[in-house]
Amino acid sequence: MKPYTKPNQPLVNHIFTADPSAHVFEGKIYIYPSHDLDHDGPDNDNGDQYAMEDYHVLSMENFDSPVVDHGEALHLRDIPWASSQLWAPDAAYKNNVYYLFFPARDQDGIFRIGVATASSPAGPFKPEPNYIKDSYSIDPAVFVDEDDQAYMYFGGLWGGQLEKWQTGSFDSSQTEGPAADKPALGPLVALLSEDMLSFKDKPFEISIVDEEGNPILAGDEERRYFEGPWVHKYNGYYYLSYSTGTTHKLVYGISKNPQGPYTFKGTILTPVIGWTTHHSIVQFEDKWYLFYHDCSLSDGVNHKRCVKYTELKYNADGTIQTIDPYAE
Repeated sequence: MKPYTKPNQPLVNHIFTADPSAHVFEGKIYIYPSHDLDHDGPDNDNGDQYAMEDYHVLSMENFDSPVVDHGEALHLRDIPWASSQLWAPDAAYKNNVYYLFFPARDQDGIFRIGVATASSPAGPFKPEPNYIKDSYSIDPAVFVDEDDQAYMYFGGLWGGQLEKWQTGSFDSSQTEGPAADKPALGPLVALLSEDMLSFKDKPFEISIVDEEGNPILAGDEERRYFEGPWVHKYNGYYYLSYSTGTTHKLVYGISKNPQGPYTFKGTILTPVIGWTTHHSIVQFEDKWYLFYHDCSLSDGVNHKRCVKYTELKYNADGTIQTIDPYAE
């Protein structure tokens, strides 16, 4: 197996990887992707094609070094409350502990978010016996601010079940989001406890608005939230980036408050090969990088994806330059 560390090329090709959460820990780049499995199951809006069962942790000394696969860091069989589908995870460091946050279906088929801990950024991770109380849906992303307060952002439509929680509790019969002329569903945010194992309060919805302060509408599929939230901080602003889902873009908004509201600003990444993408943004040394995935390693098969990276650049006014992942 030859590792790849060139921009816009698969990081690894010995396994299928997706949904990369990249962090700098102990001076190295660590990537926490989901692990796609090749199978013959159905491909549908419920996400049954994404039948992932474990997580591998990848790392690099820098962008000129080989990619190391540290092996299985956590498996479904070791999580007491989970029944299936270990989807997009994230990691964080606090209290001299490394935390892995992950979604999975509970024994009733409802997506919840769990947490596992380790003494090393490479794992292995030991899961807590129960999922985080009041957690639901998918795509946890954890941001630890300069004051050491940690926030979890999460939520995804369709397979991620977010629209089924519009009444405040899970309603399996609810299959539709808001009407096209109503505010779109936003991602959820929750303050994490000091030990990172629970929410301080119940999660609440983040508002994403246009330049005039009007909510982005559900019918505005070029800008509305679908899944995959990520928050990073640059020059005093919080940047919330996410996937638009059906229009296959990564877009972003900014705010002076980590809990929003966020003002929509533009597109980070144009559509990739495959249905959609999922990303993270990280600073390493004096540059910023976007990690994302596409399906180029499998010629477009949605559940056989590969993680890639590319440099992310800001304009003088703080806006992000749009990236075409296939530009020559």
